[in-house]
Amino acid sequence: MTSKQRAFLRSLAHDIDTILMVGKSGVGPDVVKQADDALTAREILKGKVLETSPVSVRETAEQIAAETGSEVVQVIGSKFVLYRRNEKDPKIALPKAAKK
Repeated sequence: MTSKQRAFLRSLAHDIDTILMVGKSGVGPDVVKQADDALTAREILKGKVLETSPVSVRETAEQIAAETGSEVVQVIGSKFVLYRRNEKDPKIALPKAAKK
């Protein structure tokens, strides 16, 4: 993913609601399933790691991204943004990558 595409996704994520919360139980199968379902439906997801979580925000975002096949767009404060293109029904058109 290019920096322009990442910046575009960050701008989209700014206005969406946080729909995934990770608390003291950490990243379990239920959290991964919820993230996977949301990514399939929306392609972009904003999550928050609560103070009670045993893992850091960056670790949580990377673990969920690895288990759902998505990419970490941004980690800022206690929030993170993930993106995964829906091949069957794409909703977000990313800017084209520059040709070299």
